[in-house]
Amino acid sequence: MYLESIWRDILVYCSADRLAYSQSQKWGFFMKTAVVTGAAQGVGLATAALLAQQGYRVWLTDLQAIDQAVKQLRASGADAHGLQGDVSSEDFVKEFAATVQVTHGAADVLVNNAGISLIAPAEQTTLQQWQRVMSVNLQGPFLLCKYFGLQMLEKRSGSIVNVASVAGLRGVIHRSAYNASKHGLIGLTRTLAGEWGGRGIRVNAVCPGWIKTDMDIADQGSGAYSDTDIINRVPMARFARAEDVASAIAFLADSERNGFINGVTLPVDGGWTGDASWDSLRTKTR
Repeated sequence: MYLESIWRDILVYCSADRLAYSQSQKWGFFMKTAVVTGAAQGVGLATAALLAQQGYRVWLTDLQAIDQAVKQLRASGADAHGLQGDVSSEDFVKEFAATVQVTHGAADVLVNNAGISLIAPAEQTTLQQWQRVMSVNLQGPFLLCKYFGLQMLEKRSGSIVNVASVAGLRGVIHRSAYNASKHGLIGLTRTLAGEWGGRGIRVNAVCPGWIKTDMDIADQGSGAYSDTDIINRVPMARFARAEDVASAIAFLADSERNGFINGVTLPVDGGWTGDASWDSLRTKTR
């Protein structure tokens, strides 16, 4: 009877241990944490959703209200959290990084997606406009890389993906501030890849072409370009989709399968930057 009692206690303990392990997996105690900026909509939300599907705990931030995006992800079973704020503010970024670290430990993945557009001739671009684009598109990623990078450097592990643009690889008329910010972001990506690669942190960038997002709709509303302009320019004859870019981000973020990719700028542009043809020649092939 004594031995039976011991074995019964062992079985109960093992069953409880297995249950605790199962629950820890379910509730995400062993999850990696991914931070995604500009995540209220568009590419940011699509990226957060895909990373959540792949088993990451996701932290979202945006200048806009983030509650609805978090609720949407949680409804699909994701372990999702959010904090609203301005990524160009050092105080906010420090608070955000500290909140993530205290709540769930150091971030494993950082996706710098937040950005704003500006279409204006260079000679009509005000200093205030220039500085605002730079503060969100370049200063923000620098601050996020700095404070989340400190967490990653401490554990000597992490992956950062910056969302640049084909405008960071080429010049696009009437976008002097935007183009300069994205060229700068690619420069930051390459510099940090060299500086931090030996300490376990990979830093890469994606360079999307034109995407059908709210920002694109606003740009088109200004009369700057039409759907036909973009479709005729892209060899694959369509706009990029948010999910196209999210897939590329998730690919670069994955350190287990792609751990030797570092300092890369990956165009997700349907062949835009690879094709020097003029439109009439390109469209004849369709």
